[in-house]
Amino acid sequence: MSGVTVSKDGVVTGNTYDKYGSGNPVVRRLMSGFERTLDELFELAAPSSLLDVGCGEGLLVQRWAQRVDSGRVVGIDLEEESIQAGWAEHAAPNLEYRVMEAQNLPFAGDEFELASAIEVLEHVPDPEHTVAEMARCASRHLLVSVPREPLWRMLNMARGAYWPALGNTPGHLNHFSRRSFVAMLSRYGEVAEVRSPFPWTMVLVRL
Repeated sequence: MSGVTVSKDGVVTGNTYDKYGSGNPVVRRLMSGFERTLDELFELAAPSSLLDVGCGEGLLVQRWAQRVDSGRVVGIDLEEESIQAGWAEHAAPNLEYRVMEAQNLPFAGDEFELASAIEVLEHVPDPEHTVAEMARCASRHLLVSVPREPLWRMLNMARGAYWPALGNTPGHLNHFSRRSFVAMLSRYGEVAEVRSPFPWTMVLVRL
């Protein structure tokens, strides 16, 4: 079952549909490509510490914490019941969760080797400011992904979803084409890798 999740402050944080654990064969195929590509880019970055902005229930950041061994890993997100419940289920000795917004990060410059935002920048009010904050906190790489527009909306409408909003997923404030997303990120570092696992854009930026 899916639905809209809303933070304690009334911000739409996303959709409760579990795409990572879905039994739908189409969703499983799409997510296989998404996770394989994300894994490849994480391997290229090879961080020893990381900050995951908008970590959700913690599924991905827990995997990454296990892969960086004893390196420091911090996941942040808004206060929302299902998110914090997920944190309790996705713990690791070197993983710390914090409730906070992404706009002004309370971390020192270069405090982490990598800062990530996976399916997050489409949700934040000022994505460029969030990316700038991530770049300030990271010393080596940014790893980010967003839905690819207008393809994302077209696919939603093709499956009969969100017709009154012309296919826009609840909580999506920003809509990036591959070109516009790469152009934005190039202002903060060297775009080292651009991948397009259908229907997303995924980028690794070297700082």
